[in-house]
Amino acid sequence: MAVAKILLYYVFTPIADPEAIRLWQRDLAESLGLRGRLLISGDGLNGTLGGELGALKRYVRKTREYAPFRGIDFKWSEGTGLDEAGASLDFPKLSVRVREEIVSFGAPGELVVDAGGVVGGGTRLDPEALHELVAERGDEVVFFDGRNALEAEIGRFRGAVVPATETTRDFVELLDRGDFDHLKGRPVVTYCTGGIRCEVLSGLMASRGFGEVYQLEGGIVRYGERFGDDGLWQGSLYVFDGRGSVDFSDHAEVIGRCAGCGAATKRTANCPDASCRQQSVVCEGCTAVPCAAHAGV
Repeated sequence: MAVAKILLYYVFTPIADPEAIRLWQRDLAESLGLRGRLLISGDGLNGTLGGELGALKRYVRKTREYAPFRGIDFKWSEGTGLDEAGASLDFPKLSVRVREEIVSFGAPGELVVDAGGVVGGGTRLDPEALHELVAERGDEVVFFDGRNALEAEIGRFRGAVVPATETTRDFVELLDRGDFDHLKGRPVVTYCTGGIRCEVLSGLMASRGFGEVYQLEGGIVRYGERFGDDGLWQGSLYVFDGRGSVDFSDHAEVIGRCAGCGAATKRTANCPDASCRQQSVVCEGCTAVPCAAHAGV
């Protein structure tokens, strides 16, 4: 029986010819019937792919044959299913593009990458080391959400600082404005879905005077695999595919609140205005709620 899976992965490494990598990755994914999104830049590769388990395993094996990609940490999760052709139901198509940044902070000139990855990023903490830091430093530790604010509405680390961001590019403005300067004397743990945004964010914070900055290695995904809902995480993990969100156990807390009626929910939906791509947390009963710009529609 065919099994549907999803891969989440990235690697920061210098790429001399991003277009050549794009063509190779596109042809490889197409040949295996995979769908999803891949971004390539001169600094590396960022991807999410869905498909049949065997096809994804072949993709991983072939991708790792390229020496700079050998050490990629591929994170696996359950897919919703496959269509009659064996393609993932969680993605409408395959998109493989070259961009200036593989994660768009709007600060490509600040990112320095060598064969070992990002230069000047925060100290890496695996889930166990994170717990050790919290046990040692207690409430002094600050969890700093490196995702868009909407993602944090349905799941986040307890007591986390959640910046008012709509896109990743908002972080640079908030940091440069000094909104979080009061945290500079404390241990700050940045976290995000799979780790890629914190690779960059922790470096941006370190270069702006945050003296003790950490990044959660493997992101929320690896933390959830290790501790599920019996640790410091609460709620559901927002994902950028047809699943909408994933839970780490059968007793995941529902912390989201519907923008329409206030009911507990982990569901998100687009603004009902067809021209708008903004999302909000909305229960099944309310279906969709206009964003602030279209509330009077």
